[in-house]
Amino acid sequence: MPELPEVEVVRRGVAEHAVGRTVSGVEVLHPRAVRRHVPGPEDLAGRLAGRVLSAARRRGKYLWLELGDGSAAELTGGEALVVHLGMSGQLLVQPADAPDEKHLRVRFRFADGGPELRFVDQRTFGGLHLADLVEVDGIALPKPVEHIAPDPLEPAFDLDRLAERLRARRTGIKRALLDQSLVSGIGNIYADEALWRAKLHWARPTATLTRPKIRELFDGVVEVMQDALHAGGTSFDALYVNVNGESGYFDRSLAVYGQLDRPCPRCGASIRRDAFMNRSSYTCPVCQPKPRNAHL
Repeated sequence: MPELPEVEVVRRGVAEHAVGRTVSGVEVLHPRAVRRHVPGPEDLAGRLAGRVLSAARRRGKYLWLELGDGSAAELTGGEALVVHLGMSGQLLVQPADAPDEKHLRVRFRFADGGPELRFVDQRTFGGLHLADLVEVDGIALPKPVEHIAPDPLEPAFDLDRLAERLRARRTGIKRALLDQSLVSGIGNIYADEALWRAKLHWARPTATLTRPKIRELFDGVVEVMQDALHAGGTSFDALYVNVNGESGYFDRSLAVYGQLDRPCPRCGASIRRDAFMNRSSYTCPVCQPKPRNAHL
């Protein structure tokens, strides 16, 4: 599933190619793609026609397009189109005369007659729906996102407050990193990579972490996410691509995730894999020794 860097790559592409344009029509080709919009496909298409895509926003793995009133690219009415990429969702910018993709689910046409915005989703786990914007700590967020904590790349992120909450938890550090109510946008891949950079085992109890170690860990989180952004994200298959249909290549730089039995880039020890929450955690047994008081 796309994590923060992949969603941010898509957001930047939509901001460049679609923001400021007026929607002339929306064609829903598969109702499952808009199943979260309870009034149905016709209501979604009707309410989007004539609206301006005034901004492309993101918090963690959540992406949304703020809507204007059709006369100016201003946020009016407090409404947004929320985009769930799910396991295989893609937002593509394509010439209007380009052939339809095999798994095209929703097509956005624009009044300027230029390139379309297309939502393609092979597995149809993703989808689109309209949501009201609500104010949370001075920031406008779609209502389904209001419970999601700030992510490490946004100005609202408060590391000191997060450190207090982490040290008060009785859990392992990786479980905490994946808890979107504590900090958003960190998934399995970047959690493993950041923990490796900070030399922390995934089961290290959060209560034992010092504030300097927490800061070191989140320096690693930001660093690995910025590195992934520069590489266009991480693509293990053709399901994640940017708006131009191009894959990211950060998978070539992964130190531990998916590197079972390969040498640690830092010490040369063989990377190990442990079962973790129906997934896997990858660590270096030398650089990241398992603590005796681990939360497994």
